[in-house]
This record gives sequence, C-alpha cells and structure tokens, in this order.
Amino acid sequence: MKQKKMLTLTLSQLKQLYTNELPEIVAIARQSNNTESFKKNLKKFIASYDSMNNEATEQIRTLIDYDGKEIHELSTDKQIIVSTFSSLYKFLTGEVEEDMETDCFIDLFQQIQRTLHPGGQIPSPHKIKAWTERWESGLDEKVQNVRNKNKGRILHILIQKIEHRKNTSSRFRFEEGISYEEKYRMVNEWWNDFRFHLTMAIKSPTELNRFLGNSLSAETMYLLSRARKKGMPFFATPYYLSLLNCTKSGYNDDAIRSYILYSPQLVETYGQIQAWEREDIVEAGKPNAAGWLLPDGHNIHRRYPEVAILIPDTMGRACGGLCASCQRMYDFQSKRLNFEFMTLQPKETWEKKLRRLMTYFEEDTQLRDILITGGDALMSQNKTLKSILNAVYRMAARKQKANQDRPEGEKYAELQRVRLGTRLPAYLPMRINDELVEILRDFKEKASAIGIRQFIIQTHFQTPLEMTTEAKEGIRKLLSAGWLITNQLVYNVAASRRGHTTRLRQVLNQQGVICYYTFSVKGFEENNAVFTPNSRSIQEQEEERCFGKLTKEDAHYLSTALEITLDPAECINQFLKIHRLPFLATDRNVLNLPAIGKSMTFNLIGITPDGKRILRFEHDGTRRHSPIIDLLGQVYIVENKSIAAYLRQLQGMGEDAEDYASIWNYTKGKTEPRFRLYEYPDFPFHITERMSNLEIAG
Repeated sequence: MKQKKMLTLTLSQLKQLYTNELPEIVAIARQSNNTESFKKNLKKFIASYDSMNNEATEQIRTLIDYDGKEIHELSTDKQIIVSTFSSLYKFLTGEVEEDMETDCFIDLFQQIQRTLHPGGQIPSPHKIKAWTERWESGLDEKVQNVRNKNKGRILHILIQKIEHRKNTSSRFRFEEGISYEEKYRMVNEWWNDFRFHLTMAIKSPTELNRFLGNSLSAETMYLLSRARKKGMPFFATPYYLSLLNCTKSGYNDDAIRSYILYSPQLVETYGQIQAWEREDIVEAGKPNAAGWLLPDGHNIHRRYPEVAILIPDTMGRACGGLCASCQRMYDFQSKRLNFEFMTLQPKETWEKKLRRLMTYFEEDTQLRDILITGGDALMSQNKTLKSILNAVYRMAARKQKANQDRPEGEKYAELQRVRLGTRLPAYLPMRINDELVEILRDFKEKASAIGIRQFIIQTHFQTPLEMTTEAKEGIRKLLSAGWLITNQLVYNVAASRRGHTTRLRQVLNQQGVICYYTFSVKGFEENNAVFTPNSRSIQEQEEERCFGKLTKEDAHYLSTALEITLDPAECINQFLKIHRLPFLATDRNVLNLPAIGKSMTFNLIGITPDGKRILRFEHDGTRRHSPIIDLLGQVYIVENKSIAAYLRQLQGMGEDAEDYASIWNYTKGKTEPRFRLYEYPDFPFHITERMSNLEIAG
C-alpha cells in the first residue's frame, strides 16, 4: 500500500489492512489468551523467518522483550511503562477505543511487514541527483532576481522607518531638506554596514509583516502577537528578511521561514521551557550534571574533558536573529541571552572576570580546546573580540610555560584549538569586515608560534538559500585570515527533505566550508513542529550522504591538505574533481543527549500508544567523556513525534511520502567516527591522566 493512503487510514481500516496483509499475526492474537501468550506465540512464529532477515526479526524480539518493562525517560525525568505489543494485542482483539491514534499500529505494521516480506529498494544515484538538484542556491540567478526586488521594497520601508525614528543621535539618520532620491542612495549604501541592519532590526510582528510585504496570514499574525504578549523576543535583520520569497511562485523558502516564524507549540510552552542539556545548569559550588566544577555564573559550559565553551559578558550574548529552534531558547527565556545591545556592552568588571575565566582554562589538566560562542561570538565588537582573543593567547602561553617545569607524564594539556561559534556568515555576512579579518589573522600568526594548531570558525548554514553573494564574500574573507570554516546543520523538518542536505553540502564545499555536525532537533514539546525523527537522519546518512563518503586514505590526505593550504576552497574543489565526488561527507549525525554528550548510537525498544518511537541510546564511544559516564549507563528517549506524523508533515510541505518509504526500516544507528581533521593533534609529550575541576559523588 502506498504511504500516502496508509497515513490516512482510520483505526478500523488499519485493522482490515492487518487482516488482509498480515493474517498470521491477527490469527496469533485471536488464538492467544492474553498479552503474555501473544508475545510468546509471536516470538515462536517469527523465529522461522530468521534466515530471511535477521535484523528485522531481531528488532521484533527487542520490542517484545521490552514490552511491559519500566524505563526512566531521561528528557522528562519520568518513569514510563513500555507497552508496544500490549497495545497491538488489544488492537487486534478489539479492546482499543475507536478514537485511539493509528500511528503506533502503522509503525508496527511496517516492522512486521519487513520481517515477513523483506525487500525494498535503495534510491538510485540518479534519483538522489534529481532530489539534490531541485533545491536552489542563493547564488542562482532567478533567486537573486527575487531578492533584488525584495531589497528594493525593503529600502523604501527603511526610509520611512528612519523618518519616524525618535533617536536623532543615531548615525543612520537624514539631514533636513534632502531629497527622497538622496535618502534612497544613503540607505542603499548603509545596507552594506552590518551596524545598520542591527539598528534597523525588526522586533515586532506588525513590523515583520510589513517588511514581508504584508504576506503573513491572519493566523500567523495572531500566533506572533501571542508570542509577543508572552515576552518572546523578535529579532530579524532587513538583510535576512530579504532572503525570503514573499511571492506565490519561485523558490521554496520553508527552511528559512521555519527559523523566523514561531510554531504554536513553541509559543505555548515559552515560559516553561526546560534546559535540555542538564550540564548547562550551573549552581555555584556544585558540579554540573557531567561532574565539572565551574566558575560562578554562566560564562563557562562544559561536558567533555578536553573542551569548554566560553560565553562572554559582551554583545556576544546576542545574535543576528533568534532561531525558532535555538538550543539556547532556555537562556533567552531566562534573559541571560537577549537583544538589548546597550546592556550587553562590556562593563569595567568584565576584564577582571575574563582573567578569572582564563585561569580556569590555564589551571585545568585536560582542557585543550576553547569554543567562544554565545549568543554569537562575532556579535562582540572588534575591540572586545580582540581583547578576548588576546586573553586566550596569554593564557595559552602561560600554560605552555608552566609545563616546562612539570615532569613527563604530569604535564597539563596545552591549548591546541580555538573556535568561534557564529551564525553571522548566514544571518549578517556584512559583519565580516577587514578589521575583523586582520584581528583573526594576527591572532593566528602569534598563537601558532606557541603551539596552537587549529583555528576554526564554527558556523551554521541551514539551507543553500542562505549562500548569497554577501555570504560568499564573507566566507572568502574569513578563509583569507587563515581560519578554517566548519558548518553545523540543525536537521529540522524543512532541512530533512530529500536532497536538501546533499545540496547544502555541495554549496558549502564549493566556497571552502567543511561540514561538521548534523544535529537532530532536541525533542522537548516546544520543538515538536521542527523535530525530525532520528530514523530520517540515519536514512539520509545511508541513502544520500553515502555518495560523498571518503576512503580512510582519502580522508587522511584531505585532512592533511586542509591543515596546510592557503586556499581551502580551491583545495576542496580540486579534491572533489579528482575523486569525482558530488560533496564531502565529513559531517556526522548526532543528537545532543539530555545527559552528557552527543550520540547517534541507538536502538528502537518501544513505540508509545501515540506512535512515538522509544530509543535506547548509548554514549559516543569514539571520544573521551567525563568519568561520570560510567555511572549513567544507557539513556532512554521518547521521540517528539511519530514517523507517521512526520510523513504527514512532509506531505503538507509538498513532498511525496513514497520517497521516504524506507524510513521505517531504520530502527538503529551507530555514531560514526569523526573526520580526521576534527581530531585533536597528538602532544609531543605525555600529559597527566588526572582530571581537575571534577567532582563525582561516590
């Protein structure tokens, strides 16, 4: 049966499908006296199919074995009873209410069907290519034509906004008596100044609709007005709004739109949002969930031994826009991150606090990697960012010097990697000016002399539509400073459409950007609308990303080349041409677990009555963790939506559900090794195994 039809079946129609397609299973249920005998008889029945499809039959056994067990669901911190086959037994024997959801039984039908009738086809390279080529880039001519018209319309609105502004001290103002043509010329010139876009950022639903040509529906406006009343921040620059397609024809901008417009679930839950990553909850004097002791405040976040995040008390606590699926929405809700730029100007106490924070890195035995983020690292002013990088340099030099007096085997890890986390190359590429490039170039030159080897701009392009001429130039400038650029993708529904991610990889690689992570959306209720089930992530990995996979030898060669090249874009494009690859599959798929760390090693162990998959995760075995990992064991997560609900959502976006038919078969995943470039270099000495700043009870 076609996916489209199956997704619309009523409960009674679905039962008839079981009767027609899986008569043996229905007979076993009716001949069993209770759930336990049903499961026992079903196990015997599927044993005869072991030789046909061991993976599928083993999956059925796992679902049967977990049925009736109580598990601790970590994201909600609640105990739940797994009732997968108990629910199926009631369904097949007529004990289920007619208004019960069908999604659980659709998924189970697919699991049993692939056990009894193995098969299914992997999409051909030709099909993957066709899916990839349907997605436009922001560099395509027809996309640029639409955006040029958008810009022209927005410039007129900006003139009106400036004319009605009360703040006459702003640099972006008109002198009395100048003509409209002169005003238009000035605004068009200011468009290339990132400060103009931050000053003119859109902060209300009414203004947002106006800048989008009054194209938002009444329903959307009502939702956004509710969000505003609840205190949800709005912040979108004129530049980023010009990327949207407000016409009824042309390119599909859902991947951009889903970052600007809030979902009903997000608005409904705002105010009660929980911190998904428990280690981000810091209490003075107490270790975080990963066991790390941290300085007072919320400036340093840490889950791994080698790396810690620094969030400065500067404009770096703001962003170039608020992403609807932001992992730090919890911090915006608590006002630790905001868009009040004047309040985020560094205070006199910041320099003193920065020295204390650097001491934490300097005196830690294992830290070798600092990720400066926020908010957004490049939201900090150039002067402030230079001050932060200088503090990092001095800390690294002191740590290196102190190591000279430590014996072999007791030396501390020295700083090897400096990263800046930013979305501004996509949100506001004009921010990447010559002064910033010079600061980055100078820092790399002197930091390289004391042993720091990796300098990375860690950015976030969500869609190839974000690659504009401005973004392309910004990337070129960053690369000219000698820093590599890596990309992290949030695998939301719009980004998960067939071929979208392969196209994004292509576009990024062409400009010299290397893909790093593909993140599953964290599954709390506020993100229900944008959540993509992990099975789709594995499906993309096995069916689409596989065309960009490298051999171990080629990955080693490319990593070495990228470490020494002066032109990453040329290096990557030559490599792709020689090896006839459509893109580089250097990213790996992960979910940030609500414990400590990332993983994509999971097994399906149950399905809730409303069809959501229950996954048992194990932590990433390819990297070091806090020793607390030994106490945590396996992690159970209930996904945020069913596979059936996800496919219906894709259909609503114009996708053909049949293109995703194999998604049901992906019931387990395994975390891939990191691309060699992302591994830490070896030290020329032996460091201590002792971990400092760690406190684990027991």
